[in-house]
Formats: sequence, structure tokens, C-alpha cells
Amino acid sequence: MFSEIIQPRFSDTDALGHINNTMLPVWFEGARDAVFKLFTPDLDLNKWQLIIAKYDVTFHAELFYGQEIELRTYISRVGGASFDVYQEAWQHGEKCVSGTTVMVNFNYSDKKAMPISESIKIELNKHIYQE
Repeated sequence: MFSEIIQPRFSDTDALGHINNTMLPVWFEGARDAVFKLFTPDLDLNKWQLIIAKYDVTFHAELFYGQEIELRTYISRVGGASFDVYQEAWQHGEKCVSGTTVMVNFNYSDKKAMPISESIKIELNKHIYQE
């Protein structure tokens, strides 16, 4: 698991007084940097080899401004050319949001998926989600 603590900004809130639902995909993407580095250690976009095929977000409870949020990032599936990143947002010991993103190892020149190397699969499997 990868974990990071964030402090929501005032601008992350909405008119109802809680964190706006559009912020979670943005926060989850930011929390995937550690996963990105497995494929592109220097995060050089000229060498980038990942693309998103799908993502979903499920809201379990509200998140609030002025209080720390822990973002937890796991790998929930490793396939031949794709893998799933499962993420959670926690506040006050409660899982408030979860989401899964399907990532594809992608060759941008050829515009097609390519197999994930065995060495990267080993690294991904070190972060498998355990309920």
C-alpha cells in the first residue's frame, strides 16, 4: 500500500459545505504517482507508458474541509497488459470514498497495449489489496 496525507483546500469544498465530489478523481490521480514511478521512474512524459481505460468512484460518507484526509493506494489486479489501482480516502478513521482505476501499459507510438514486464509485475504485486 502507498499512503499519503493531504489537507483539503477551501476551494475543494462545494456549496453544501463538504468536499466537492469532483475532487476525488483528482486526488486519487495525484496519489498514483508512486505507481507511475514503477513504470517511469523519473516521470518523464516523453517516456510515459500508461493510459487510463476506466475509473469509478464510490462515495460512502462526506469528507470535510479543515481535517486531514489519508489517501491509500493499492493494486487490486495485475493482468498481462493492464492492472487495477484500488484507492480509498479516509477521514477520522472512516473510509469515506473508494475507487478503482484500470491502467493499461501503453505504447503511444503504436497506439496499442503492451505486456507489463515481469519485474514491474513483481513490484505491483507487493502492493496487492488485502481486505
